[in-house]
Amino acid sequence: MASSNFVDYVKIYCRSGKGGGGSIHFHREKYIAKGGPDGGDGGRGGHVILRARTNYWTLIHLRYARHVFAENGQSGSSACSTGKSGEDSYIDVPVGTVAYDADSGEFLCEVNDPDQEVILLKGGRGGQGNYQFRTATNQAPRFSQPGEPMEERNIILELKLLADVGLVGFPNAGKSTLLSVVSAAKPKIADYPFTTLEPNLGIVAYRDNQSFVMADIPGIIEGASEGRGIGLRFLRHIERNAALLFMVPADSDDIHKEYEILLNELNQYNPDLLDKQRILAISKCDMLDQELMNEIRLDLPDVPYVFLSSVSGMGVLELKDKLWTLLNDETNRITTISHRPIDVRNMEPDSEDVSDQADEPVAEGSHFDDEPELG
Repeated sequence: MASSNFVDYVKIYCRSGKGGGGSIHFHREKYIAKGGPDGGDGGRGGHVILRARTNYWTLIHLRYARHVFAENGQSGSSACSTGKSGEDSYIDVPVGTVAYDADSGEFLCEVNDPDQEVILLKGGRGGQGNYQFRTATNQAPRFSQPGEPMEERNIILELKLLADVGLVGFPNAGKSTLLSVVSAAKPKIADYPFTTLEPNLGIVAYRDNQSFVMADIPGIIEGASEGRGIGLRFLRHIERNAALLFMVPADSDDIHKEYEILLNELNQYNPDLLDKQRILAISKCDMLDQELMNEIRLDLPDVPYVFLSSVSGMGVLELKDKLWTLLNDETNRITTISHRPIDVRNMEPDSEDVSDQADEPVAEGSHFDDEPELG
């Protein structure tokens, strides 16, 4: 990744546990000649579970975790003893993580709530011991059921930031400066493009001890939805914001055109993004007088706007009021965003593929039939 501290894309080979086989055993005890079958069932194999944790902000802890294996279930034993179930393996991720199948690009699940758990791969069920197959006509069954095989899959985990407001704009539009002014976040700020190479989150304090979360998304450029620049890597983070704050500097050659270019890039990436409520902030307005601002107003798009200067503080409080009203208007709230299918053939160039698979061959998944399988 471009930053060693922020990792938002990993690929992991996962394998659940095999189910333990059922036992073939007969009760033997002094003075009991024919005790009958007492083979126990096998234990369930461990699941691979995706779990959301609030103490993680990136996927960096999984960057070198190339394999996740759950424990196999133990076989059953005598005296109708059931084998021990395999330990589940948990993949702890930040809230807002989405899981895909790495081979097909199929959307698997997402975790949006703290401590939410989703089973990615189910462990194989344990087989039944011969005690379960005793009948009046077959009082000494000499067969049992094997355990179900494990499941295996290459999983892609993508982190999509969860924030109330997402900052959208070209490089050097003043997004990082605004975030540093309205929150305690300390993003890197400089006078050259692409200063921000990783998303930054900040808690914006509002009136009466209220607050909301703002995300500084790295700048996108025209053609970002087609892979130009670094915008494609961060466009997915925009999906997970309740509202969007478009930022266009006052010294732009054509504010309206720049705004339309940004809208088009979002539309090309995911048309549902245009359903989100948005506000346009004309940044760097400390260099404007009233006459110039009146001229700019005549050419602005039909969208709520505010003139802003993070340096002088102009318009900052007005912007907070507008954002707070927008976020708390239930009629404007967008609750769902469809998941854009990913092209696994066009994976990020710095993503490492899993080349070393399991040491042992993996059987294809199967399910128990109505009739027991003889073993």
